[in-house]
Amino acid sequence: MVKVIKKVIVIEDQTILRDLICRLLESYPTFKLVGSTGDGLGGYDLCLKHQPDLLVLDVMLPNLNGMEVLNRLKSQNPQTRVLVFSALTSSDVVRKLIESGVDGYLEKDAGLEEMEKAVNSVANGQPYFGPRVIQVMRELMINPKESGSFESLTSREREIIQLVAESNSTKEIAVKLSISVRTADTHRSNVMKKLGIHDVAGLTRYAIAHGLVQTEETL
Repeated sequence: MVKVIKKVIVIEDQTILRDLICRLLESYPTFKLVGSTGDGLGGYDLCLKHQPDLLVLDVMLPNLNGMEVLNRLKSQNPQTRVLVFSALTSSDVVRKLIESGVDGYLEKDAGLEEMEKAVNSVANGQPYFGPRVIQVMRELMINPKESGSFESLTSREREIIQLVAESNSTKEIAVKLSISVRTADTHRSNVMKKLGIHDVAGLTRYAIAHGLVQTEETL
């Protein structure tokens, strides 16, 4: 019987966790680690280049958060199975990831045995969700919320929020997104108007609350 080798990429900004996950995956003869990084945008580019069978993905990442990586990847390479590995289990984050087509979602305080189970399940086409995520999913089914301001934001608007919260100037945002400074400023103004937020501090708090950026407390 021919052994099928599955290509895997890990996107996790905490170096020690990334290294541990990579070592775990490399210990399996059916997995081939083809790339790893702590940067969201760089990780997305790796996925486009290598088209992995499995992606282990954090949510809070620099330059491009995990939700946007998932959205883009499922649009470009829907065959890639995605296991999110995150400390975030708020209803907004869980809902958005499920709507974007995540295949598995494991909490970061899970043990090694559960991590192994999640990786193998998702890689073999079976969904896997941690206990707290399952509880949130049940609550969402019982008490579904109306689409709120976060759900109404476009992918580009969420990118703008993240970049502003990461202390990028309008000029820096324009360069990173390959748009004009005027367009970047227009996007920023529209986002603040849509959310009813009037300063960078408020936009930063919003980004942290919705898992677009991280603070020392969320590491």
